[in-house]
Amino acid sequence: MSSEHSAEPVISFEDVHLGFDEGEILRGLSFQVAQQETKVLVGESGSGKTLAMKLAAGLLRPDSGRVMVLGRDVTAMSEYELLEFRRNIGFVFQEGALFDSMTVEDNVAFRLHEENPEDESIEPRVREALRFVEMEDAIDKLPSELSGGMRRRVSIARALVSKPQVVFYDSPTAGLDPVTSQTIITLVLRLRDLQGVTAMLATHRLQDAFSLANFRFDEESQRVVRASENGKPRTLAGAPGNGAAATTFVLLREGRAYFEGGPEEVLKSNDQYLQKFLADARS
Repeated sequence: MSSEHSAEPVISFEDVHLGFDEGEILRGLSFQVAQQETKVLVGESGSGKTLAMKLAAGLLRPDSGRVMVLGRDVTAMSEYELLEFRRNIGFVFQEGALFDSMTVEDNVAFRLHEENPEDESIEPRVREALRFVEMEDAIDKLPSELSGGMRRRVSIARALVSKPQVVFYDSPTAGLDPVTSQTIITLVLRLRDLQGVTAMLATHRLQDAFSLANFRFDEESQRVVRASENGKPRTLAGAPGNGAAATTFVLLREGRAYFEGGPEEVLKSNDQYLQKFLADARS
């Protein structure tokens, strides 16, 4: 991936509407995600965080509006075009969504086998992905033999095995204890800062969101460190490996992007609803 940033956003939602039998959920959702940016989606349950990511991945189609990803109109793609498009993205589903009857190796290799089952590079690529999430020793195990955190790490390996340009994380730490949650966030930081992926992440855990905004993974020390320079937070987008990737927040409310900004803007905002949401999320 080039270290130079395109002026065009990697992901763009343009007045997106989507509803089901119970009514309209997204009512004109609009926001953008820049190259190598991590956009954290927060909001109450049912506000449309997961729906937004499924729309960007082409798993759902909006009733109206447009979703652009990697310069392509996802809403106008045929099913065949979507299959090709999804090779450029990774999706970490809530709870992992692994195939129970398949080994860890087969779960991670599933997409690669679909594309080219005779490819001799599949096993090395699977091992590389599992090594990245520190799960190579579990390559022959079944999901039932793994803890919740281990299954989530395998899900991340499956998402990154094709070296995607964009990764979507749907509540990657939901239901996990604090220590395991931090392990997952560390993996997200590693993928962001070492490979420079663009990402959207939905979460109910504000501590996860602020960890992504305030920390980075340092390649030299192989540790998570505070993302600061001379005591000032680093918030500019940058090239992979330099730890300068931007993290911004979108608060979804009533089907729209109610508030958007960086971590400092979130904390300094005097908006009453935003402050109530922050207080409720911390309680």
